[in-house]
Amino acid sequence: MSEHERHVRWRDPREAIAAAAAGRLSGLEFLRGMMAGRVPYPPLGVLLGFEVDVVEPGRVVFGLQPGEHHYNPNGVVHGGVAAALLDTVTGCAVTTLLPFGTTCATLELKVNYIRSLTASSPRLAAEGTVLHHGKRSAVAEGKLLLPDGKLAAHATSTLMIFPPEEVHTGARNPRSG
Repeated sequence: MSEHERHVRWRDPREAIAAAAAGRLSGLEFLRGMMAGRVPYPPLGVLLGFEVDVVEPGRVVFGLQPGEHHYNPNGVVHGGVAAALLDTVTGCAVTTLLPFGTTCATLELKVNYIRSLTASSPRLAAEGTVLHHGKRSAVAEGKLLLPDGKLAAHATSTLMIFPPEEVHTGARNPRSG
């Protein structure tokens, strides 16, 4: 059996939070900074290989090249990788509409898996789009697409929105674990 090796480097995620605070960045500005390399990617995105391709108000597109390091014991990309990517793009789509100091967290994620993926699958595009944005909650849709437009997985997500006074006082703070 041949062994494979993968090395991953990431930056402290608190740097991204500090960059947002220092620049008083809105969610849209924060994600555009990430896409441009001015704000570090979160460690999970680095580990799994997510790439930010498009950031617009209410819409994001991330890319992923499937690899063997994403495999489950059945020799296909683990559904959790697709779920993590879809959770990311639905949350980031909502984030693009949030002002400085406001954040969101997933309350529910529903994923439908359409087709299996392998290391020989082409680079995937995950598109997140906001369907509803309210004062306290949002609903977003995620699509995991092959280059020919075929759907590999689909998700809907409900997110809770946390205003600055809740984020910074620790009340219901999604970052506090």
